Amino acid sequence: MNTSNAFSISFWLKKSGRKKDGRFPIYVRIRCKGKNADLSVHRSTFEERWCPILGKMDHRASESVVVNKYLDDVRAKLLECHRQLCAESNFITAQSIKLRYLGKDKVMLTLLDLLEYNRTYELPKLAKGTVKNYSSTETYLKRFIAKKYRVPDIGLASIDYAFLIEFENFLRNCEPIKSFQTLNNNGIMKHMLRFKKLVTMAYKFDCIPKNPFNLYKVKMEDYDSAFLEEEEILALGQLKFEEKGMELVRDIFLFACYTGLSYIEIKLLKPNGIVSGIDGELWIDVKRQKTKTEVKVPLLTKAKKILEKYADFPKNEDIVLPVYSNQKVNQYLKIIAQRANIDKHLTFHVARHTFATTITLMNDVPIETVSKLLGHTKLSTTQKYARVVEKKISKDMAQLKNILDESSHKIQDNSGVPNLRIVR
Repeated sequence: MNTSNAFSISFWLKKSGRKKDGRFPIYVRIRCKGKNADLSVHRSTFEERWCPILGKMDHRASESVVVNKYLDDVRAKLLECHRQLCAESNFITAQSIKLRYLGKDKVMLTLLDLLEYNRTYELPKLAKGTVKNYSSTETYLKRFIAKKYRVPDIGLASIDYAFLIEFENFLRNCEPIKSFQTLNNNGIMKHMLRFKKLVTMAYKFDCIPKNPFNLYKVKMEDYDSAFLEEEEILALGQLKFEEKGMELVRDIFLFACYTGLSYIEIKLLKPNGIVSGIDGELWIDVKRQKTKTEVKVPLLTKAKKILEKYADFPKNEDIVLPVYSNQKVNQYLKIIAQRANIDKHLTFHVARHTFATTITLMNDVPIETVSKLLGHTKLSTTQKYARVVEKKISKDMAQLKNILDESSHKIQDNSGVPNLRIVR
């Protein structure tokens, strides 16, 4: 008989744990694959009332019915733990069965456990803006399970492919958290991507037997983000302001247009981030807040002038430029766009797209160089920023036309030259 996978459950009295009243604690022994794991069942009895052959109390004892029923329940639960572990195809040991029985083999058991773990251990590693997005995803998840299941929490085992599809449909039809921020397809997909990270984390911890996201496909829609044309940048630079705060925001935005830095990178830019580059000129040398990738950007003349303009402006000694909050900056940018007659949804991130498209690509900077300047780790990411716009196509084709015309003229000029024949 093959006993390598033998599994048994037996109850016994722990003689070394005798209590003052003479009772002995009852223990259960889990035996699997030749190894044991012992566990107290939090019951006790006198030795003369215990039947070691049957592993239970003598039926003649007054409390035997209650205690033996309890021991049967413990046995049933341990058998169920063994069944679960077999179904999950885990490597089963006596210790793993014991931990499953105690509920200690999994870091989290429910959706709220998962959210709490993520909030405690994972979110502190992320930037504040990213943490805020996870908070929104949490809110939508809680609203979904409250509506679908009418309970505040569910077991992780309930999260399957059907759950994902129903949650996506919920996002497409529910009221947004903020009435002015409607959920479009890409916004919904970002919530699904954040949820995917959570579920994948639960899968890695063996809290669920399989990852339902292996069957789910995130479908992002392509879109063209706004960027400023050369004449629009010029219009911004020529604006006159009575409000110093408005002028400051315009200048910081233009600085981003000429450097490609994000809002937070400019806000945290320190004097030691301005260095002498390989060419002896001033460069910005920082690490991207999002990816921690090193970024080195030569300072263009207009960016230098903005730094010089605010060199003596009252600000924290550790920063180069005084920057308002992101919310205030974006509020001011809407007003600035109106005054400059720019019919585009102007946010601070538009400056980064402007740098990639109008400042660099349109001026024949290779996309590989643009990718380095933006601090991207993948060229495909840069391609979303630096679109080949119609003006660039027109410019490139005009250059090609000139090359072809010159070649044609050379051929015509040489038409009077007699053909030479090679004589062997």
